[in-house]
Amino acid sequence: MKYAIIAALFVFALAQGSLAQDASQDLTRITEYLEDAKNKMIEEVNKVFQQNDLAAQAQTMLEGSRTQLEALAPQVEEQLRTVLSTVEEQVKPLQEQMQPLLQNLQREMEALVQKLTEKAKAIAN
Repeated sequence: MKYAIIAALFVFALAQGSLAQDASQDLTRITEYLEDAKNKMIEEVNKVFQQNDLAAQAQTMLEGSRTQLEALAPQVEEQLRTVLSTVEEQVKPLQEQMQPLLQNLQREMEALVQKLTEKAKAIAN
């Protein structure tokens, strides 16, 4: 009888251990599933917030830059007009000085071409 009670206790202990192990494995799987689901949800929520935040930041930056550029546009335009008039004032005298030089160069080139043409005709005959 003692042996039967010991055997029964042994069988109960094995059964309890087996059930406990199955429950432990199930609990581990459920825990992993819940942990993965939580991580995915956090990741998706972060993506949404980042996208919305980035769009809002970009819009804010664009509006700020636009305001700054609109404020600078008249100043830049005035500076460009000033530079253009200065360049024009400097280029006109240079153009007037270069005109006789260019005309002289053209005459010399025409004379050189004429001489070369005459020599070529002389060689050809």
